[in-house]
Amino acid sequence: MLGLFLVAAAAELVAVAADLTVLQWIAKPLLALSLIGYLLRAGRRDLVTVALVLACAGDVALLARGQTWFLVGMVFFLGTQICLLVAFLRRSRPRWPTFVIGGLFWLTANALLWNHLGGLRVPILLYSLALVAMAAAATGHGRRVGAGAVLFVVSDLLIGLRSAGFPLPAHDVLVMSTYAAALALIATGWANAPEPANPID
Repeated sequence: MLGLFLVAAAAELVAVAADLTVLQWIAKPLLALSLIGYLLRAGRRDLVTVALVLACAGDVALLARGQTWFLVGMVFFLGTQICLLVAFLRRSRPRWPTFVIGGLFWLTANALLWNHLGGLRVPILLYSLALVAMAAAATGHGRRVGAGAVLFVVSDLLIGLRSAGFPLPAHDVLVMSTYAAALALIATGWANAPEPANPID
């Protein structure tokens, strides 16, 4: 499954860089699907696996054009972040300064982009809150999961910058490379994490 993921990730980056639409429709959904298979083989049938199912649906929605499909994709990814957040908090509680730092980052990023987001302001405000909360909660689950969560924030911040009219050079390649790395780190880190002796309900 990880081999399939690597092939899909390489194909997706080539497709994005060369603007090969058909290849993107094939490769992008395989990113989450291959990691779902990996987690199932590792015996992980939990909210992280559900989060990847929602991420796959979000990826398909974002392949379509237009703001409506962008919002549909955002709803699916909101579900992804909520599932990850709940899964992480069920296992451990990170230290409160992590949430404070995340909250300050969330306020600053939204304040800076607010005047440039138009009708996407409120959806991005709500989605980014769940995203940052997920990343803060991920810090209690080892470096790999934590790094994956941070890369998820970076990838979505890049999407926010593009929505605000501030794209970077090779913007789509940066978005997809950080996103693919985020999924891989979270999935593999989660699969290799020991089950807690006393999970938090």
